[in-house]
Amino acid sequence: CGQRRGGHVIAHCVCDCGNEKDVMISSLCAGRTKSCGCFRREYVTKKNTTHGMSNTRIYSIWCDMHRRCKDPRNKRFNQYGGRGIAVCDEWKLFQPFYDWATENGYQPTLSIDRIDVDKGYSPNNCRWATSEMQQNNTTRNKIIDFMGKSMTQAQWARETGISQSAIKDRLTKLNWSVEKTLTTPIKERRNGT
Repeated sequence: CGQRRGGHVIAHCVCDCGNEKDVMISSLCAGRTKSCGCFRREYVTKKNTTHGMSNTRIYSIWCDMHRRCKDPRNKRFNQYGGRGIAVCDEWKLFQPFYDWATENGYQPTLSIDRIDVDKGYSPNNCRWATSEMQQNNTTRNKIIDFMGKSMTQAQWARETGISQSAIKDRLTKLNWSVEKTLTTPIKERRNGT
């Protein structure tokens, strides 16, 4: 059965994982020894591994979102946390954010975008957007309403073929109406004139 060692009865045991180990019978009977140590290593590894995604792009997006909103040393803090933009309680942990992201169209080519730029990061105010969508959804953009459409200067420039700078100058420097600004074609310059 067991051999005596230092006043204790020792049994030679084979763990479920295949390792062999000498264990005090009193520890086995009391339930203090349940494996060769592999169970403890597995438990500690699981406990210390949160999600295994620390080196992924989506994890970087989550971290950057928190830094912009919480860290006054972050170069973009004034545009985010400094003006009251925060991350919702649900996304304080990565896993709920990851679950939302994968269920709502996350792709490596997209970035997180707040639908209302004056509200924080939350499932009902965020989406995955292209860089063009993001550029059209910033606090710097001026939205122009005309003919039942609301678009940015950049979008109107693409729509009309009139450059953004011409649209801006017509509205701000020349004080033209929106209709005149967006319907008056650019005159071609002739050589020598």
